[in-house]
Amino acid sequence: MDSLSLYDISCFAAGSAGNIFAFALFLSPVPTFKRILKAKSTEQFDGLPYLLSLLNCFICLWYALPWVSDGRLLVATVNGTGAVFQLAYISLFFIYADSRKTRLRIIGLLALLVCAFAVVSYGSLAFFDQPLRQQFVGAVSMASLISMFASPLAVMGVVIRTECVEFMPFYLSLSTLLMSASFAVYGFLLRDFFIYLPNGLGVVLGATQLVLYAYYSRKWRCKDSSAPLLA
Repeated sequence: MDSLSLYDISCFAAGSAGNIFAFALFLSPVPTFKRILKAKSTEQFDGLPYLLSLLNCFICLWYALPWVSDGRLLVATVNGTGAVFQLAYISLFFIYADSRKTRLRIIGLLALLVCAFAVVSYGSLAFFDQPLRQQFVGAVSMASLISMFASPLAVMGVVIRTECVEFMPFYLSLSTLLMSASFAVYGFLLRDFFIYLPNGLGVVLGATQLVLYAYYSRKWRCKDSSAPLLA
């Protein structure tokens, strides 16, 4: 058995680090759901980020499977794990939703999510051979990742407007930065544009969130306790 090269070890290390930091990211909503469980209500929390994260996990998992891309095992493991977490969070959000309208909205968005993933997965197999299949799914996964990383922009706006960091958890921002940095390195080593570009943007957004947190946490005194809960 041939010994592993420095390149192989570097790829494995970067991908493994990304998995570890992503696991921390997946756990970051736990305090939010402890609050929901205690209140038996979703209050003003928004469930859309968890639905978008689930779609992102499904698409990125599909991209990492061997009939689409070779040698992307660590991308598959992180997104498979992420999908399990997001399904659990969505289930809790559905159970404790405050109204029938909110539950119907969740069901409708979940149905759209399943349809979107079905179109991508079936279309990639039915209409594309390699290497176009990888390029097609990679482009979709990249767009999905960018939209996921951009979703906290609304929260950043709330922080700037209210000068309150309550709704932008520190560990969520830190985990985003570390995970993105690890997978940006992993994608760069693999020369995979569809991995390193969106994660590079994630590094920028994660760093921006930490800068905002450092600045506004010094004078954190929420002026409006009814600020929207977007975490």
